[in-house]
Amino acid sequence: MRTTAYTQSESDHIVYGAKSAVGTTLKFGAVRSAAADWSVYPVGTEFKIEGEPYVYQVDDYGSALVGTKTIDLYRPSKASMNSWGVRNVNIQVIKWGSFEQSLSIMRPRDGKKPHIHPMISAIEARHEPES
Repeated sequence: MRTTAYTQSESDHIVYGAKSAVGTTLKFGAVRSAAADWSVYPVGTEFKIEGEPYVYQVDDYGSALVGTKTIDLYRPSKASMNSWGVRNVNIQVIKWGSFEQSLSIMRPRDGKKPHIHPMISAIEARHEPES
C-alpha cells in the first residue's frame, strides 16, 4: 500500500485548519487520522500499519487521492510529514467504514470541489445501498 503524509499547515489544507472532512479535529495519538479516496476506503475505515502500534481511522479525503489507492496519513507538523515521505507499507483493515455515511457527507458538497463527484459516482456504480 502506498502511503504519503499531510499536515494542516500545507497550503492546500490550511483553509480547513486541523479539521477533517467529517468535521472533527485531526487525530494523532493512539488513533490517528488518515485521508483516502472514500470510494475505496470509506469514512470510518480503521486499519493498522504492520510494525506500528497505532490505529488509523479514515476521516478525511483529498483531491490528490481520488482514483488512487494511496492513503495519506495525518502528521501534526511539516517535519513529521516530511520524515514520513512516501512509503509502501502493509496494512491490515480492522474495520471497514460505511459507503452510505461517505455518501451522506459528500452529497451536500457535490459540485463545490471537483474531486467529490468522482468519489460519489464510483460508490454509486459499485456498491448497493446498505440496509
